[in-house]
Amino acid sequence: MKNIKTGILGFYRGIMGCLVTLVTGLLILNPDGTRAQAPQRPQAPQIAQNQEDEAKLIRQVFDSALVSGRSYPMLQDLCKKAGHRLSGSAGAAKAVELMADYLRGLGLDSVWLQPVQVPRWVRGEAEKGSVRVDGLASDYRLRLLALGGSVGTGSQGVHGEVLEFGNLEELEKADSLQVRGRVVFLNKPFDQRPVNSMAAYGGCIDIRFDGARLAASKGAIGVMIRSLTHRLDSFPHTGSMQYGDAKVRIPAVAISTEDAEWLSQTLLSQKRQGKRPRVSLYTNCYELPDTLSYNVIGDWHGSRRPREWMVVGGHLDSWDVGEGAHDDGAGCAHAVEAIRLLKAVGYQPASSLRVVLFMNEENGARGAKVYADWSASVGEKQKVGLESDRGGFAPREFSSESSLERIKALQPWLRFLDPYGVYAIRKGGSGVDVGFLRPQGTELFGLIPESQRYFDYHHAATDVFESVNRRELELGSASMAALLYLLDQESR
Repeated sequence: MKNIKTGILGFYRGIMGCLVTLVTGLLILNPDGTRAQAPQRPQAPQIAQNQEDEAKLIRQVFDSALVSGRSYPMLQDLCKKAGHRLSGSAGAAKAVELMADYLRGLGLDSVWLQPVQVPRWVRGEAEKGSVRVDGLASDYRLRLLALGGSVGTGSQGVHGEVLEFGNLEELEKADSLQVRGRVVFLNKPFDQRPVNSMAAYGGCIDIRFDGARLAASKGAIGVMIRSLTHRLDSFPHTGSMQYGDAKVRIPAVAISTEDAEWLSQTLLSQKRQGKRPRVSLYTNCYELPDTLSYNVIGDWHGSRRPREWMVVGGHLDSWDVGEGAHDDGAGCAHAVEAIRLLKAVGYQPASSLRVVLFMNEENGARGAKVYADWSASVGEKQKVGLESDRGGFAPREFSSESSLERIKALQPWLRFLDPYGVYAIRKGGSGVDVGFLRPQGTELFGLIPESQRYFDYHHAATDVFESVNRRELELGSASMAALLYLLDQESR
């Protein structure tokens, strides 16, 4: 009897051992008895086993950038030799030539120009504006810039009483009889509370983009907006606007934040006296027919997956004030230098790497549309899109448009990035230009530098080479190179 019990117990243990083995090994049978595929868990990036070697190469990238990086002299050439680079301008044409030469000097497999038809908006002679206030010995001179895409006032100018609104909602609710024949002043300050300065910008961009259309629908003869910046200073900030389906197009300008504060206080004090200040605006902007420009592209073929592309880029055009240093000369320098740094440390990518310096992001994004349509038509796999378009400040994060599961799987990479000040990879938008690759299933990333000073310079005359710090710029290039390296390594 004892032997029988012992045998039964042994058999039971054997069965349980088999069950444990089956469960542990995720052995699942189909109804026909064949083995089913086990469900797949999300896989962490397959970084090479020798993490010391990985860390060493990334260290070499950052050392090279900080000791002998070329981002800064490259940006200096772009800013000082090409200057501001609005699409279709002589500066934009010079920038295409200059950056193509830079890419040819890297020893890439090919450097080529992709034709793009771009809009041609011209600012013309400098704008003028003034406010007449009863009791002042002379008119108050406004610091202003026409918004990109605006019509001009004509030689006679625009003259009318000023009517202030705090946002588009207030303007929407206003009676047209109140607005008709007047100049609308949209005075919506940045919200100073968000640490991410892009949140403040996003909360105000509607007055710039859609203010003129709405004001015109109410019968206004012109619109002035408060410049989109955290700073209180004398520099106006331009940027794109649109009329949509408006039947009437009225001139649109941005005034400096100092002038916006003065005007708002003056309107209040004058209202108490039953008076209304009058503004005079003179702008000379106009549109020309579309003209030919180019995306500037450099290709470095991969050793294992040559038709699988990792795209890194920024936009080559800028607004027509300042030098477009932070927006987006820095992004172009980041993209080109990221490739140069990988070549400098002797890296050979498995996937192909491509630099794309996009034309016309600021007022149309036509370069991005052309590139996305072309890449889809030729059947290339656009595996990764990485963009820098938030200035040349110290890099702090990467944003990713991937799923939360994928982003969680990327977190081990921070052990390689954190020593250099890049402390997060988190959910967020990538960039306007690489965003056009989204329908192709491209994995999209954006470089997120320290943002507190970005809107001090954004679209203003202060966005010049001298506003960029060399070490911060070089660190951005190295961070871009490091991410490209890690993305390339995971699928080797």
